[in-house]
Amino acid sequence: MTNVFIIGSKGIPAKYGGFETFVEFLTKMKKSNNIMYHVACMGEENKEFTYNNARCFNIKVPNVGSAKAVLYDVLSLQECIRYIEKKNLNDCIVYILACRIGPFFSFYKNKLEKMGIRVYVNPDGHEWKRSKWNSLIKRYWKLSEKLMVKRADLLVCDSKGIEEYIHSEYRSFKPKTTFIAYGANLGKSILKDDDQKLIDWFNKFKIKANEYYLIVGRFVPENNYELIIKEFMNSNTKKDLVIISNIEQNAFFEKLLKGTKFKDDPRIKFVGTVYDQELLKKIRELAYGYIHGHEVGGTNPSLLEALASTKLNLLLDVVFNKEVGTNGALYFSKDPDNLSSLIDKVDHYNDENINKLKEIAKDRIRKEYSWEKIVNQYEKLFLNN
Repeated sequence: MTNVFIIGSKGIPAKYGGFETFVEFLTKMKKSNNIMYHVACMGEENKEFTYNNARCFNIKVPNVGSAKAVLYDVLSLQECIRYIEKKNLNDCIVYILACRIGPFFSFYKNKLEKMGIRVYVNPDGHEWKRSKWNSLIKRYWKLSEKLMVKRADLLVCDSKGIEEYIHSEYRSFKPKTTFIAYGANLGKSILKDDDQKLIDWFNKFKIKANEYYLIVGRFVPENNYELIIKEFMNSNTKKDLVIISNIEQNAFFEKLLKGTKFKDDPRIKFVGTVYDQELLKKIRELAYGYIHGHEVGGTNPSLLEALASTKLNLLLDVVFNKEVGTNGALYFSKDPDNLSSLIDKVDHYNDENINKLKEIAKDRIRKEYSWEKIVNQYEKLFLNN
């Protein structure tokens, strides 16, 4: 029996977040009886419970501000070591999601090495590039990444672009890597077009099916909201731009409002968050098109969900997005008028144009990004290494 300890997600059942959804599907779709998953979960009290036949253990973390996630990973790692020693387990893997604990990693890695335990790390994306961090935190993230890449037994990259970056940036460490993508579901929403929940949501924001472009993503500058909103306002489309995001009335919001004056354009609609996954999937399905401006990090879950659900996808032309979308999407640059011209062009696409892109995108998800394929790849990795 291979015991796989997963730390770095907030835990399961998944409420939100890419890593949480990954762990949800990894445990729910487990095929092999030779794997036992142990999942660290952020909780208010230290207790164990079973979910998806996985052993879940809560870690209570003091509120220490921006260092909370780092402390959570350290405490989770300590608990993994304690449990393995207590139960005298032999065949174990610790899988760490994201590179948050680099400065402390060597100490624990030495201990795990002596215990004969392999440590795998998912480097995630370019966290050190995110604009929400100040320069000190950015330097910490970069150092942490470096130290974890240096000592990990294996780096599991969910993007080929990230894998190439790891080998290029840290070639002196000769890192051992493998590529296993993130997953997506192709199934349609269980909601019908006339479901009252959907109709109420449409009516609330004065939105009509197939008459809106959609953005779903975190409300951060590196998702290029300012670029997309300016270009959309500069286009001639009569459709709306519906933005599903955790919008906050913060400095970024004020800068965006000042820079775009989007409140003067009734087509621009910030509608808050949608936590109901079936409703969100239906909103994706009934959008005319999806606009994806993410440029930091690897395979983006929101992009995979869009390719699986939305007919027409317009993506920022960066390596991570092109790797996923290939010829099943259309691409825009940051050049002035590039996106607005693309919107005006696709506004007049006929059904044949749209359906061709839709089928290519869905086929791409089916062949390369299905959760079934991803889970199988992980099980082979855990059992054969």
